[in-house]
Amino acid sequence: MAALDRVKVLVLGDSGVGKSSLVHLLCHNQVLGNPSWTVGCSVDVRIHDYKEGTPEEKTYYIELWDVGGSVGSATSVKSTRAVFYNLLNGIILVHDLTNKKSSQNLYRWTLEALNRDVAPTGVLVTNGDYDREQFADNQIPLLVIGTKLDQIPETKRNEVLTRTAFLAEDFNAEEINLDCTNPRYLAAGSSNAVKLSRFFDKVIEKRYFLRDGNQVCHFS
Repeated sequence: MAALDRVKVLVLGDSGVGKSSLVHLLCHNQVLGNPSWTVGCSVDVRIHDYKEGTPEEKTYYIELWDVGGSVGSATSVKSTRAVFYNLLNGIILVHDLTNKKSSQNLYRWTLEALNRDVAPTGVLVTNGDYDREQFADNQIPLLVIGTKLDQIPETKRNEVLTRTAFLAEDFNAEEINLDCTNPRYLAAGSSNAVKLSRFFDKVIEKRYFLRDGNQVCHFS
């Protein structure tokens, strides 16, 4: 059997937002029973059928690189993570829906991975917000995933989801909100599963195909 082509997708976000649990769910369709802190980076693989059900269907490996979530602007911290950012093809941004700060920090994570976070403060502007124009010309596919949906009280759910919808809009990305301890949120045929498949298709297209659908040469 011929080796499958693969793409590299970073999974970024603060410590404790549930990145490891999410990656385990995505790759094994199982709940991670005893998650632990990620030191450095861990890599897991998901098999994805590109354009499933069409004549163009082809199977790929999706490498999910779960990067440890220590937030900091120190040069030593960033240089340690920088090695994981090489030759990336897509980014999944993970935040905790019950922790607004983890949502705000996604701007810093994205800029760091795209090698644009040159200011030690994470290029925060004077009003405490990020300059959205920095993402306008980004060509790397992004997906925003909010975790711990089950922990938001029903009375506050609309408020929280409205706020995070604007977050995804800033990144020009689709949004998935879920509970990593319940696989039904990614059940086959669900809207979340469709969004996830569409994101992986986009990552593969950016990596291996031109916009007109013609295949291009690619690096190993």
